[in-house]
Amino acid sequence: MSEKLPISAILITKNEAHNLPRCLGSLQFCSQIVVVDSGSTDDTVAVAQSLGAEVHQTDDWPGFGPQKNRALAHANQPWVLSVDADEWLTPALEASIRAHLATDKAAEILRASSFCGQTMRYSGWGDDWVLRLFRRESARFSDDLVHERLITDSKVLRLQGVMNHESFVDLSQVLRKIDHYSSAWAEQAFRNGRKSSLMKSVLKGFAAGFKTLLLKQGWRDGSRGFLLALTNAHGTFYKYAKLWLKT
Repeated sequence: MSEKLPISAILITKNEAHNLPRCLGSLQFCSQIVVVDSGSTDDTVAVAQSLGAEVHQTDDWPGFGPQKNRALAHANQPWVLSVDADEWLTPALEASIRAHLATDKAAEILRASSFCGQTMRYSGWGDDWVLRLFRRESARFSDDLVHERLITDSKVLRLQGVMNHESFVDLSQVLRKIDHYSSAWAEQAFRNGRKSSLMKSVLKGFAAGFKTLLLKQGWRDGSRGFLLALTNAHGTFYKYAKLWLKT
């Protein structure tokens, strides 16, 4: 067995029992795995514990950024690796992480995301570098309810290898996520004093679909590229429409 690295892997969950074996199985090189769960009704907690994770449960849902900061607060290793339950690391990425620890820099990871069974090479998903590895004391997550970001003053390098991401399994999951994320985005935008209108909602939705399909060359991903463009148009329309109905 390879030597464990001084890394705390952190993730937040709700009803992710089906994803955890693949995700946590790829994190066994980390000295600590922290899972913060927000009221799962499936076997998430039991599965996480069976795979060596330290599980903390919360009764509320403060948003993605604050919840990830809760997970970060439980990290006890010098390095932190932030992952989502529907992501998993490749052996090449693990090897790159091992080599990277000789530095004190944060690191971005190339994420390969799939949409309804197909890995997307274009559509804005083909060059998806995400900041996920950092020294514990050098970074924190923004307090955004959705689309949180990692805030750090560290210089950022890029790792070799990829992190796989099963973004959407089917259209039912797409619709559920559109509803959840658009509501969280609208609430956050409303708190920040932003405004919208029905016309703005329509135009923003059209622009999102146009960008995905043409500017980001989604057509090169075939039928899934067209479907993703429609999904992005749909989701963007509902974000701004929900904000409009709040104002």
